[in-house]
Amino acid sequence: MATKTGKANKSKVTSKKAAKNASKTLKSSKTSKASKSAAGSALSQRASAKQTTSKSAAKSASKVLKDGRTSKASKSAAGSALSQTPKSYKNSQGASGYKNSSKTGKPKK
Repeated sequence: MATKTGKANKSKVTSKKAAKNASKTLKSSKTSKASKSAAGSALSQRASAKQTTSKSAAKSASKVLKDGRTSKASKSAAGSALSQTPKSYKNSQGASGYKNSSKTGKPKK
């Protein structure tokens, strides 16, 4: 895949270390749903560069990275998942220019 500058995009896969952290996160009973979503996404991208992080998993990964209570293993997996998010998802606000509030579903500026 070529970018506007003509350089090919590097395909990314989850590293061995991040996959190990993702596995640890998924096995933990104390891990949040958001952490498990991000870890599952990262782990599913271990072997294939064709896989990318879904929009919902990217939101979960972002939430995990912002949460101060999250373990290093969960943050590692979330970072890996987020780094494999297509550019079209990053910083998207939708056609109206509003970000959706995750709690109420109502748009906010």
